[in-house]
Amino acid sequence: MAKSPSPPIHLIVMLLVTYFLCTVGKSNALTCPLPPELATKLHVDPVAIDSASTDYGNIVHSEPAAVLYPSSIEDIQRLVKSSYNCPIPFGISVRGNGHSVNGQDMARDGVVVDMKSLRENKTGIKIRVSRNHLFADVGGEQLWIDVLHTTAAQGLSPVSWTDFLYLSVGGTLSNAGISGQTFLHGPQISNVYELDVITGKGELVTCSKRNNSDLFDSVLGGLGQFGIITRARIALRSAPTKVRWSRAFYSNFSDFIRDQERIVRGGHRDVANYLEGSLVLDNGTPTEWITSFFHPTQLPQIMSLVKTYGIIYCLELTKYYFIEDIESEIDQDLQEVFKQFAHVPGFIDAKFVSHQEFLTRVPNAENESQTHPWQNLFIPKSRISDFNVGVLRDIVLKRNITTGPVLFYPLNRHKWDAQLSAVIPDEDIFYTTSFLHTGGIDNWQVYEDQNKAIIKFCEEAGIKIVKYLADYTTIEEWIKHFGSKWTTFRERKAKYDPKNILSPGQKIFNGV
Repeated sequence: MAKSPSPPIHLIVMLLVTYFLCTVGKSNALTCPLPPELATKLHVDPVAIDSASTDYGNIVHSEPAAVLYPSSIEDIQRLVKSSYNCPIPFGISVRGNGHSVNGQDMARDGVVVDMKSLRENKTGIKIRVSRNHLFADVGGEQLWIDVLHTTAAQGLSPVSWTDFLYLSVGGTLSNAGISGQTFLHGPQISNVYELDVITGKGELVTCSKRNNSDLFDSVLGGLGQFGIITRARIALRSAPTKVRWSRAFYSNFSDFIRDQERIVRGGHRDVANYLEGSLVLDNGTPTEWITSFFHPTQLPQIMSLVKTYGIIYCLELTKYYFIEDIESEIDQDLQEVFKQFAHVPGFIDAKFVSHQEFLTRVPNAENESQTHPWQNLFIPKSRISDFNVGVLRDIVLKRNITTGPVLFYPLNRHKWDAQLSAVIPDEDIFYTTSFLHTGGIDNWQVYEDQNKAIIKFCEEAGIKIVKYLADYTTIEEWIKHFGSKWTTFRERKAKYDPKNILSPGQKIFNGV
């Protein structure tokens, strides 16, 4: 009796993956057959599932049904269309570099699209010049560190960055993308000319302020709810060759914020291209952040200041220069600036570094035994002193558990495009504060408890904070978060992702 020929291996894989996708948490098997082109790119093995079940925060763990490793934009389109045409659609999340901290890039019982396979398959960064603009066309999967290296090789640079560059372009543009350049140039979402986006219907759409502007405005700061960014056209300028990087300490909070705001308001227009503030707390020993910058002979005096005041505040600024600038003249200008500031005398340090050295100052360090129960807030300027007294000098100082940097610096509202999806306080100047805790696998809850205590204090004190990189889990919380933008946000979701397929890990339209 003749043997029946074995079915092709790709067909077996396709059927197994299709069955798995359509039965995990679903009632009807094989109701959404997937294109054969995806058969070898969808993975359901334990290694793949485990890789997409956690993130940098290492606190939330949620298993997808499968992981897609695309080799082209068309693969992502096929996946989205398959879900859209399925009687029971499955959720799809995009993983840029896995740097969310509360499971925002996960898709329980759905599919996670791992974008690193696109980074491995094509360059994805092309510098172009038009009649009016200099820009880079960058794949949404690309990391900002690679954007830096590619543009710097031609003497160019984007104008707005994040402090940590091992993040994907699509990831930061789906949130906002902020750092010390934001007060001057706005967030990264304010420095984009054009996007290519795959909507929740599987359509690939090119959008800008002139064409398909509603989609463009939706996606930037839209938390992945309206489309998957596959290309971004990012503004460029000539890159500086060197940076004067300075830090000064303050014992008085009012002096600290006044000097920051003088810079932000433009009173010292030529002082800084970058401005951040931070807190130095008494954790027993000087942090690497201090020891790497200040001379060893200064460390005992710095720690004595901390013990005396409980918290000291650090103003950090940089000024960009080009090769023809004379360092001695730069030093003189810097000294004139600091003469007008109310910092602690004798505690200024400064150094020259290259532009790339400054932008890459935060290393790419991963540790699977660590957790990162981070909290990022926007605070209206009108209540910033209340926040200092009730949060920084009460909750944070008294608990004395804070590890990792605590950033604290002002931003200009007029540098943000109000038509974009991102939410900020309704004041001309507002502050961002970031509690960037690092904990162990078993002790992250104490930091989370502190995070909750901070939120509770602000609510009871009537401080209208806005969470940046928010981690809400109920529709009521999200409605409150978006405020006056909620109606537009919901209408755009119904237009571009009517079946609630995209970014279920954000828990906006999909619940817990």
